[in-house]
Amino acid sequence: MPHRITLIPGDGVGPEITEATVRVIEATGIPIEWDVKEAGIGAAEKFGTVLPEDLLDSVRSNRVAIKGPITTPRGGGFRSVNVALRKALDLYACLRPAKYHPGVRTRYDNVDLVIVRENHEDLYAGLEFEKGDPAIAKVSELCEAAGMGPIRSDAGLSLKIISEYGSRRIVRFAFDYARRYGRKKVTAVAKDNIMKYTDGLFFAVAREVARKYDDIIYEEALVDNMTMQLVQKPERYDVLVLPNLYGDVLSDLCAGLVGGLGVAPGANLGDDIAVFEPVHGSAPKYAGLNKVNPMAMMFSGVMMLRHLSEKGAADRLNAAIAAVIAEGKRVTYDMKPSLDDPTAVGTSEVADAVIEKLRRMD
Repeated sequence: MPHRITLIPGDGVGPEITEATVRVIEATGIPIEWDVKEAGIGAAEKFGTVLPEDLLDSVRSNRVAIKGPITTPRGGGFRSVNVALRKALDLYACLRPAKYHPGVRTRYDNVDLVIVRENHEDLYAGLEFEKGDPAIAKVSELCEAAGMGPIRSDAGLSLKIISEYGSRRIVRFAFDYARRYGRKKVTAVAKDNIMKYTDGLFFAVAREVARKYDDIIYEEALVDNMTMQLVQKPERYDVLVLPNLYGDVLSDLCAGLVGGLGVAPGANLGDDIAVFEPVHGSAPKYAGLNKVNPMAMMFSGVMMLRHLSEKGAADRLNAAIAAVIAEGKRVTYDMKPSLDDPTAVGTSEVADAVIEKLRRMD
């Protein structure tokens, strides 16, 4: 029986890298029935909403989805579709591996990290007030009454939310992941010397959870120090678990350690639903140019196949992508020694190269 999977092409370069990814996944021979749904700018034009209920129903029914990037406007405009999708489906864990592959242009050859990022809370909770909102004055009154001083009248306000519940389940997810995949260490990362009642709570809960996993080493690090440690000694770290904002920032840093966002896969998971996607954005200026590296989404497809218990197909696809990287010939411009290298190929040609490698394995 084929796996039924919701397919969300996204916008910008999303449709191109999605097509390339679908081709290489199908080339593994695993039977899949794709349930194609739209989200983002295109969906808004057709259905009047960036996140149609029909899409959510599809993912709830199929329990597995893979999506291309979706544009989030900076400043004004609609809020992030990605954040809304995670909240609607309770995808509380963001999983972002960062692994070195021989042939990638990078200063490091010994990185094999996994970022586990809490998805719902922190400053991404969406509790924001625009400058001039009367609610800010009310919060300012509470702050003054507590002896903390007023909030300036010309300020915007975002609220940082860290709960025991959210912290416990993301830390437990990190330890369960480490145990399932043979990882040896989990490092919790926050900033409790400054954020004593939010990040301090995160660390307190992490310590409580860690006591139940005596087979796995537990460490803590301040987020600012961790950025330095990752640049200096990334080989010392294994699984990192972080609140939302820190996890977002450090996952990009870790992607940089292994060659950039072009090879950075990701997944958003809940207890029953999993949505796989590349870490990078929609890059609308490159839309339709057949130029962008599809490997981050292809590696996300590898993660999806493993989630579906299709380990053999996942290993073969991972090996095929790695072989194309190592060979270094049929790769996009960002993976060449020079960005203007005339031998760089396009998005679809990378898929052709991966498929050829897969066929040689058969």
